Amino acid sequence: MDTNELKFLLKLLGCPDYRSSLSSSTFKAFKGKDKICRDLGDRELVDYSREIGAVKILPPGRALLKTDTSQLPLTPDEVKVLESIGKASGKITPSKISVKSVKAGERDTILQRFDEKGLIEVETKIKKTKAEVWLTERGIEYLRDDYNPRGTANISLDLLNNYVRFLRKSLHGKPEQVSLLPAIKEEPTAVTIIDITDEEVLQTIQKLDRELGTDNYLPIFHLREKLQPPLSRDELDKALYRLEESDQIELGTLVDPTPYTPEQIDSGISQNIGGSLFFISVN
Repeated sequence: MDTNELKFLLKLLGCPDYRSSLSSSTFKAFKGKDKICRDLGDRELVDYSREIGAVKILPPGRALLKTDTSQLPLTPDEVKVLESIGKASGKITPSKISVKSVKAGERDTILQRFDEKGLIEVETKIKKTKAEVWLTERGIEYLRDDYNPRGTANISLDLLNNYVRFLRKSLHGKPEQVSLLPAIKEEPTAVTIIDITDEEVLQTIQKLDRELGTDNYLPIFHLREKLQPPLSRDELDKALYRLEESDQIELGTLVDPTPYTPEQIDSGISQNIGGSLFFISVN
């Protein structure tokens, strides 16, 4: 690992939940930060918000286009998108897939479905706007258990402090947020305990929806304000995914960001393609 990659990881250790916006001032001094991010991502030490960079039609996709289009298991718009990809001699960027009846968000969703069905090959890249980068479980394990510093490097004491705090936290096996519990202990809700069950998360969603009058369309930042801490961002995201998988809630994307602040928009759950998951509805 070169010095810039190490500094990048140590910077992440100083961010809440080891996660940050890639365009934040935290990484302003890094030259070639996108390449650093990709290289660390290839080694599964970090992950980042992605979007589709290019697509290429595969043989199953071409074979499908040769059949009677009226018999295809695709919508008319999906057929047009697949035909547009098929006309390209090789890879094609999403912006060059010109189907007037299909908006950009819908196009990316269609491309994702094609990829899942094996009709096209998708090449992803770092998201152009509002990209986030975060330390993976493998990255945490590597820095905690496997990393052996060698040689010399110009590392600031602030970055060294991030690493020391990370190791102390790992040694004690306790989240740093525990120290904040007395400040919220007066609130008579389930969020004052560390072990919050998925059912308690669901109850909190329902309670906030009633209190705020969001008509079963609760913006996720309200829930984060209530449950972070004691839960970390990643822990809350996983709880929401579990509730969605058990068909207790639905997570919806943000279409019009105008009514919300950048901080509120950043509270959404980033997706590889498409908009962030931003609204919570109880089934």
